[in-house]
Amino acid sequence: MHSSPRSTAHRPRGHARAAGRRLAATLAVTVLAGHALTGCEGGDPAPARSSSPASGREAGGTSEAAAPNEGGNRGIVWGACPAPASGQTRNPDLRCGTLEVPLDYQQPHGAQIKVAVSRLPATGRAQRHGVLLLNPGGPALGGLSMPETMAPTLPASVRDRYDLVGFDPRGVDHSAPQSCGLPTSSVAAIFPYPAADGSIGKNIALAKAYAQKCTATLGKKLRHFTTANTARDMDRIREALGEKKVSYWGQSYGTYLGAVYRSLFQDHTDRMILEGNVDPTKVWAREVAEGWGQGMAERFPDAARAAAAQHGTLKLGATPEEVSETYLALADRLDRTPATIPGAGVPLDGALLRNVTYALLLHNETLPVAAQFWRAAADLAAGRPSEADAAVLQQVLSEQPAPEGVPADNQATMFMALTCGDARWPQDVDGYAERTAADRKKWPLTAGMPANIWACAFWEKPAEKPVAMTTGPRNTLILQNRRDNATPWAGGLGMHKALGTGFAFVGVDNGGHYVYNAGSACADRATVTFLTTGSLPRRDITSCTDAEAR
Repeated sequence: MHSSPRSTAHRPRGHARAAGRRLAATLAVTVLAGHALTGCEGGDPAPARSSSPASGREAGGTSEAAAPNEGGNRGIVWGACPAPASGQTRNPDLRCGTLEVPLDYQQPHGAQIKVAVSRLPATGRAQRHGVLLLNPGGPALGGLSMPETMAPTLPASVRDRYDLVGFDPRGVDHSAPQSCGLPTSSVAAIFPYPAADGSIGKNIALAKAYAQKCTATLGKKLRHFTTANTARDMDRIREALGEKKVSYWGQSYGTYLGAVYRSLFQDHTDRMILEGNVDPTKVWAREVAEGWGQGMAERFPDAARAAAAQHGTLKLGATPEEVSETYLALADRLDRTPATIPGAGVPLDGALLRNVTYALLLHNETLPVAAQFWRAAADLAAGRPSEADAAVLQQVLSEQPAPEGVPADNQATMFMALTCGDARWPQDVDGYAERTAADRKKWPLTAGMPANIWACAFWEKPAEKPVAMTTGPRNTLILQNRRDNATPWAGGLGMHKALGTGFAFVGVDNGGHYVYNAGSACADRATVTFLTTGSLPRRDITSCTDAEAR
């Protein structure tokens, strides 16, 4: 599960460092924007889009012909896309539109919402195979820009064959964005780190306040913003595009979304790539509690080695073991005595240190930056920050705003809607303290946060049971790094088991959250071959050991 806001997902290799920095920057700054819920005041949520019949035209866009779908209904009217984030540009060939879907699929003729969709046409019409639907994960990341960020990483053999289609999942960004009116713009701000002494009393109060605020603001409406309904929206997109089948590439949380789609619409699933996997049988309480600490423990040594390599200048430790001891001592110190960040409204505490570290571990290219950030944090805690420290802090704490017109707490709201609404969480409030204490001992890097109480403990019962996984035809490529802190190796094995014989598993001896275009020619070759020919590796399990050691 990839919980960092506004991910840049897949980028060309030359842009990987910038992508990682923006990822960490967004995470850190949104934590700073709302580190604690001190009250429940907040503005009204953005209303859902009009439920009246509409052409699907994007506001301000130039309309293009709409293709009829299989049922003969009007398809998507393509026009201009929403303005990109500040400092970014649009691919001029990317077109956008909206599609009307039911809020509640149990009442298909009831209230409707609009889902924003984007399309980058295949470059070789004679070789065109179909549509490749894309999702960057999250939960609750928008995907409207994913076709244009993904396209430069793909060879002509793939671009010739597929229209790249992105979409903002229901409730997210430009697709009827939801808001509980929370006084935070951060997903990371709702991560329940215990107090310095391990107590969780404040976490219990905070979790209850978030759940009550969402109920008071949105009522039962939020129950319909689930992964299963997002998968149903995907099939409506397929219909609107006039396709009998759709191919799919999902990363992180998007692997679960893809598995759900595959189970619900097996006959409409063509070629599917699941990259950086969650275990679909553990959604979501067990996935968080059992996976997060393990993933950090498996990945952190890569960053510790990068820091040890800079020992001459950073002085964090000459060995990975020494660096780990330094980091844990620093986190504990900041838990007990947060440090003032010049020009920031809130201090650097242990939670912020861990959250920025988590984001920087998602990319191999940002491991050296993580080490520099730790040095800056240590100097800040000691009251002697240098000019170099200030530059590093600015680098990782610079701001990237949410899309225009999207509520500030949209991603935090939808993160809770999906993780709490997909499946029931444990309700035994007292039991969380015991589980958190055990987790703190087992996985000190995450300090007990994954096993702690979330708003989901107070959430309304989900509208439906989790979708049961089905095996089906052999049409899915599972890509998994051995040391992925966001979706650890165990999640890939869980997906492997859940899909039965319907997969080929490519495991890469590499770190980080991204498999394709991240240093393994072996994995890249398997991916491109599958997309261009439909052929999976002959063996069910392939091990790639050619990635550069980190």
